[in-house]
Amino acid sequence: MCDYCGCQSLATIDELTRKHERVVALISHVLDAWREGAIVRMAELAREITSVLGRHAQVEEHGPFPAPAGEFPEKIAAPEAEHRCVEAVLAEADGSFLTDPDWPDRLMEAMAMLRDHIIEEQDGAFPAALANLGTEEWEAVEAEREKAGSALPRQNA
Repeated sequence: MCDYCGCQSLATIDELTRKHERVVALISHVLDAWREGAIVRMAELAREITSVLGRHAQVEEHGPFPAPAGEFPEKIAAPEAEHRCVEAVLAEADGSFLTDPDWPDRLMEAMAMLRDHIIEEQDGAFPAALANLGTEEWEAVEAEREKAGSALPRQNA
């Protein structure tokens, strides 16, 4: 993932990035399970992705995303719609996947969307937030992150 602009020096971006990295690793395991036809394992991994993401979308949507929404609403509406789409497919891992033969394919489409979404955030939205948000806006972002909490423990270097 990106580390060229310095945005990861901010606690919120660092945390969001660490979650992205964990999710990307899990997506690769979903792909392996799909190739093996291990539908139950795919569902387990989907639930783990849901757990890692937790209130991740809330932090993004109420943190770094809103500031540019006034000038570029279409730039914010698309990632928010992607959040809802991915969340909906992941939510099916709680049981309906067993009776829906199309769920594995929908999950794979959602994982491809999520992977692309993560790249766009890492390479676009996060550096843009670093460049464009002021102190008050970053304080609001941090407040949102604190309110949402973290599902990912800090790793020691």
